[in-house]
Amino acid sequence: MFMGEYQHSLDAKGRLIIPAKFREELGEGAVLTRGLDNCLFLFPSEEWSALETKLKTLPLTKGGARQFVRFLFSGATECELDKQGRINLPLNLREFATIEKDAVVIGVSNRVEIWSKEKWDSYVECAEEAFEDIAENIVDLGI
Repeated sequence: MFMGEYQHSLDAKGRLIIPAKFREELGEGAVLTRGLDNCLFLFPSEEWSALETKLKTLPLTKGGARQFVRFLFSGATECELDKQGRINLPLNLREFATIEKDAVVIGVSNRVEIWSKEKWDSYVECAEEAFEDIAENIVDLGI
């Protein structure tokens, strides 16, 4: 399980250090893609395969389902950690997430999210203000 928040900077080649605590769980390979809320999702290969299996069951006739699958898969790229524990963030994904230099890497259960520091700070500020309301609403989901 991934959890925690870490701040890192991209190097001149667009590589980002993945926190040591996440490296073992990511294993040999992972899939990086566009995520929701303008962040990037990094899935261990097994989690990506499980997600892919679920997405294949979505009805092709539903426009929203087609858009969601296109969004995830068109931005997806397989990546490996180098010897220093870094992954390369392709330019198209850096542009999508507006990551220029400073990034925040967070663990979110079965995936890692990579945010621009500015977007993450803004997200946290908004989420903190709404946290109690969100907590009240998720009670209806059985949590």
